Amino acid sequence: MNLFRHALAGLRLLAVFTILLGVAYPLAITAVGVGLPAQASGSLLTRDGTVVGSALLGQSFDGPGWFHSRPSAAGDGYDALASGGSNLGPSNPDLVAAIGERRARIAAEEGVAPADVPPDALTASASGLDPHISVAYADLQVARVARTRGLAVAEVAALVVAHTAGPDLGFLGRPRVNVLQLNLAVEAMAGE
Repeated sequence: MNLFRHALAGLRLLAVFTILLGVAYPLAITAVGVGLPAQASGSLLTRDGTVVGSALLGQSFDGPGWFHSRPSAAGDGYDALASGGSNLGPSNPDLVAAIGERRARIAAEEGVAPADVPPDALTASASGLDPHISVAYADLQVARVARTRGLAVAEVAALVVAHTAGPDLGFLGRPRVNVLQLNLAVEAMAGE
């Protein structure tokens, strides 16, 4: 008799949690997701009616007239199917060599000392697809982009400030700059 009561109580608890976590919670999360403004247009960014990228996925920008993204562990093309870190530890000779090469190349390109190159310019994010760079890395690139595009340094620096997002919820993470959005703004300023 006592065993029957415990089994019945367990079945009732199973039914309640199945309804709560298997039905009510997914429906509530779906309703919230559908109601968010970003769902109306998604993360795709367009220019002149043509999709040029996603605000949520990084992409590479080649040439001195562009702000450069962080390196991608997913390959040169920021392949979303290959997302994930490189799994190379800090003492791995391949990672140490890649960081050294990146540091020397970026320092030469930006005309700064190798010690002044920010860490996010040297290493990939955990997903390998991060669309953001640090404000320090964006600031490092301002002079080169302005010079190449024939713009005033102050104007390009103002674009970096305008496209800087603060930490999530005001305290999670650090300020960051979305590279695609910044490059679209630079392109618009240059009249292209």
